[in-house]
Amino acid sequence: MLVPAETLTADEAYRVLTGCVVPRPIAWVTSLSEKGIVNVAPFSAFTFVSNKPPMVGVSIGRKAGVLKDTARNILWSREFVVNIGNLDLLDQLHLSAQEFPKEISEAEELKIDVAGSERVKSPRIAAAPISLECRLHNVFEFGDMKSCFFVGEVVMFHIRDGLMKNGKIETRDLRPICRLGGPNYAELGDIITKRAIRVTPK
Repeated sequence: MLVPAETLTADEAYRVLTGCVVPRPIAWVTSLSEKGIVNVAPFSAFTFVSNKPPMVGVSIGRKAGVLKDTARNILWSREFVVNIGNLDLLDQLHLSAQEFPKEISEAEELKIDVAGSERVKSPRIAAAPISLECRLHNVFEFGDMKSCFFVGEVVMFHIRDGLMKNGKIETRDLRPICRLGGPNYAELGDIITKRAIRVTPK
């Protein structure tokens, strides 16, 4: 089957892409509005972009051409927190994806407990096994729909006790969830371990 990209509407291309680019990690972002309202929203176009300094990137689309609350909050405060949800938090994470009026806090509405951060004003999700406090580094705009890719420098890692051993996160213990196409999520499933490849200089 051949599908010329130019024949797809923005919504059609979104459905195809989110079915192709799988599984996707989820950035469960907390941010603060100018009025101090805590916003909570998940985004599955998420990755890390640098390790020194540590930086992560989150793509946030627009709704009917208008910036989403999370994007507006980050541009105002220049900070945010990326929380990593696990299977225990899936219901709250999924419900937080719905559109709430900007004066409504998803944290309060969905009874998502938050806790204070160390270096940014935006709170973190208390039950999240991992939270990354971020300061905004840069914003890039892409495409006709003007999606914004926010790059944040991680200034503090919150890692649940016992999750990190020998400097590495124990992924099985983390039990992260990922996003598939449509309203579908997945667990890790089987983990296949291969020997590390070492390149010997000639």
